[in-house]
Order: sequence, then structure tokens, then C-alpha cells
Amino acid sequence: MWTHKSWQGRLLAHPLPAGERLRHYAGWCDAVEGNTTFYATPSRETVATWAAQTDPDFRFVLKLPKVVTHERRLGDVAEPLAAFLTAIEPLGPRAHALWVQLPGSFAPADVPVLARFLRRLPDTYRCAVEVRHPAFFTDAPSTRLLEGVLADATAEWIPFDTTALFQDRPTSDAERDAWTKKPRTPLRTHALTDRPIVRYLGRDDTARTVAGWQHWIDVCVDWLREGRSPTVFVHTPDNADAPVLARRFHDEVRAQVPDLPPLPEPEPVEPLTLF
Repeated sequence: MWTHKSWQGRLLAHPLPAGERLRHYAGWCDAVEGNTTFYATPSRETVATWAAQTDPDFRFVLKLPKVVTHERRLGDVAEPLAAFLTAIEPLGPRAHALWVQLPGSFAPADVPVLARFLRRLPDTYRCAVEVRHPAFFTDAPSTRLLEGVLADATAEWIPFDTTALFQDRPTSDAERDAWTKKPRTPLRTHALTDRPIVRYLGRDDTARTVAGWQHWIDVCVDWLREGRSPTVFVHTPDNADAPVLARRFHDEVRAQVPDLPPLPEPEPVEPLTLF
């Protein structure tokens, strides 16, 4: 996601042609979650415009289409998967990871299907898997089973940290909506590879969002000192200030790891005028 209505004219210039929106976002953050690819595989030409708007070290974490993960549940997916991989080829090194977000019904009994799927992926792409079935978090044998399959494929386990959201009752419409849609999974901070990926969901209140991510600051500092290269996505229920918060998170980590490169400087947004 690199456009949001509340960012327009405030964080990003507005109006912007479609071919420039990602470039302006890339002035705020150096990574993006590709959520739209879940709903439809983009054309190769569209993906080429994404590459043209970003530097080679920009990171795309692209969600696999729902026909692959949810409708066919990783089975009999050769055709839609091949179409997706062909479409994203123009990204080159920007394709940081293929994001396999599995439905909550995908249980430990389904792990052999995941193992077969991962073995068939081309080595040119790294894979990161997000699971939501509670047994993967609460049942030790199920945890070990999934970790073993992911480790064999050099794939990462993406934690989606919603603990701050569910700490107490929602206080806004956006938080109430998130309560009905987001998974309640236990906190997980263990990395399997040198490129861990974290999805963090805070609150609409900035202070509570910042308080909720403090353990991730410590985890990321440790990962960086171990030679890992984490990618962290910061969300709030309304996402109104997500780019600002992402930069604040990066600054807090960089305060402890000064060698971490700074994020780019956003392009200035011209104030709106009456004429």
C-alpha cells in the first residue's frame, strides 16, 4: 500500500498521476507491503512502472494471490503462480519476499502441503509465511513442525503483532473495525532467517502505538547486531500517520544502531492554495 486518502495533500503531494505515487511514497519509506496483489495479479507493464519509481534496494513484500493461498490452499496452483511470478519479474532485486498469507483454517495438518509448495518455488525468490491458526503459536509440536518446514526452505515466519490492539477495548470506529477483522495471535519474536519481516499493528493513539512497539525496538537492535536485515511494517487501525510512525520507529532503532542508514527525505508537499 503506497496510497491512502488521508496522506494525500498532507504527506504526499496531491493530485499525483498514478505513475508517480509510489515514487513519492518511497521518499518516506524504503519498503512496502503489496496487498493489492492478493486480489489480482498486476500486469507486467504495471509492475515495470513500480520498478521505474523505486531504487534497486527498495523492498517489495508481495502477497501471493488469494487464488493460490485461500481458494486452492497451495494445491494445483502451477498456472496462477507462474502468471504471478512472470508479472513481478520486472522488479528484479526489489522483490524482497513472496508473502504467503494463509487463512486461519490452514492448520498443522496442512503443513505437508505448504512444504510441497515451498519446494516447488524457484530459488530466485525468498518466501515469508504468515499463519493465523492458533495451534502454531500455542502447541509446541505444531510450532516445531512449521519452523522445520520453513527452515528447510530458507523461508521466514512473519509475525503479525496485534497485541497492542487487543490490550483493551477499542476507542474509535477504525479500532472497532480492526477488532472484528484482525487475528488475535500470541506475540512471536523469533527469526528463522537473516531477513526477518514483522507486521505490527498499534492503536489510533500515537502514544499507545509507540509504547506497544518498544519490545520490537529491542528485537530489531539485536537482529541488526547479529547481522540480520529486518523489515518492519507499522500499521494503525486508520493508518492515517503510518509513514510518519514508520520513520519514528526507524529513528528509535537507529539511535541504538548508528550504522543503520537513514531513510530517504520525503519530497515537500506544497500547501494548498485558493487560487
